[in-house]
Amino acid sequence: MTDRLRAQYEAYPYPSRDPADERRRLITGSPSHLDEINHYVFGGQRNFGQPIRVLVAGGGTGDATIMLAQQLSDAGIPGHIDYLDLSEASRLIARARAEVRGLTNIRFHRGSLLALDELPELEPCYDYIDCCGVLHHLPAPEDGLAALSDVLAPGGGIGLMVYASLGRTGVYPLQTALRMVGDDLVPAEQVLLARRLLKALPESNWFRRNPYLVDHLQSDAGLYDLLLNSRDRAFTVSDLTTLVEGADLAIAALIEPMLYRPTTWVNDPRILKRLEPLSWLDQAAWSEQICGAIRRHVAYLVRPKDLASAVASPEDPEAIPILKDLDGTALAAGLAKGGQLRTELGGIAFTPPLPRLAAPLLARIDGKANLATLHQTLAELDGNRLSWPAFHSQFAELYSVLNGLNKLLLRLP
Repeated sequence: MTDRLRAQYEAYPYPSRDPADERRRLITGSPSHLDEINHYVFGGQRNFGQPIRVLVAGGGTGDATIMLAQQLSDAGIPGHIDYLDLSEASRLIARARAEVRGLTNIRFHRGSLLALDELPELEPCYDYIDCCGVLHHLPAPEDGLAALSDVLAPGGGIGLMVYASLGRTGVYPLQTALRMVGDDLVPAEQVLLARRLLKALPESNWFRRNPYLVDHLQSDAGLYDLLLNSRDRAFTVSDLTTLVEGADLAIAALIEPMLYRPTTWVNDPRILKRLEPLSWLDQAAWSEQICGAIRRHVAYLVRPKDLASAVASPEDPEAIPILKDLDGTALAAGLAKGGQLRTELGGIAFTPPLPRLAAPLLARIDGKANLATLHQTLAELDGNRLSWPAFHSQFAELYSVLNGLNKLLLRLP
């Protein structure tokens, strides 16, 4: 980390967090939600009776660390999380958040992911690694991902977030403009100057015309990270694929999956037919170009040899559906009254169609009943006329929509 980049994160720890807020809410998200890790990395089959070793490489003010540590603690899962960051100010905030929650399964370290071998207190390898918002600030992102790959345990995986190119349209010209007029200022003065410039931007400016950029509206830390960062770059899906493959890894999933499906953005049958021969990653790259609003890529990575079994499958009758951050009972009640599912992807509103049995299914998904049990329950309500193929067809439609939104995941016993 350059002196300037280090000074940025000491002056403006990112994201801006108040440890006292931990008394009223837990921030959850992607990557590194426990149910996501199991679904997208371990095929839904992780034995959480065994200790899990987690590295959060570039932990910042602690969002991923606190979320995962709390979930592990709540579930009584043995293991620990090693938090690593170069910013002392960020580390102190993350530690304070953990103290408010009384979490004891985190070990805090200060250091660089590019020098893991210089930190003997770290584990030699990890079952899961979180690296969120870090690689795009390195002079050579490939070196950072290679360093993480070197300490990834066999059968393990990585949750990654990097900036996406098209959704950040307007960011980099504005970064250049701000450097030209404020490069010699201290961080606080740079922020003031940036806010003055934002008010003065003409209608033609691409940053002003991009409605999907909001970090600068939330805090000074968000503004600095977005517009005054001394080093960041963005990736297309194709760029990310090249980066990942260069580290001898493979992309198991992109979150949210529906963002990367051509059918989300176009319905012309001739165009979709032309896309059918493409790999799912090439279809994802095409979808990114068409959508134009994806601001970041969240990906789960595994070793190529583990790719076939990384993501849980809805084909197994023993699979247990899990709703993530979604009130199935409330949604089912609304659908039963003729309501619709209204959601947002990348700042764009959608009302995806749901299958006929969506409401009774959602009302009974409790994280305990498997698909075979759900089928039996619904079949009894239907006078035992609902066959397994008919039930599974309905569930597959629901799964396609809600897993596409990253709201329906699977666990296997």
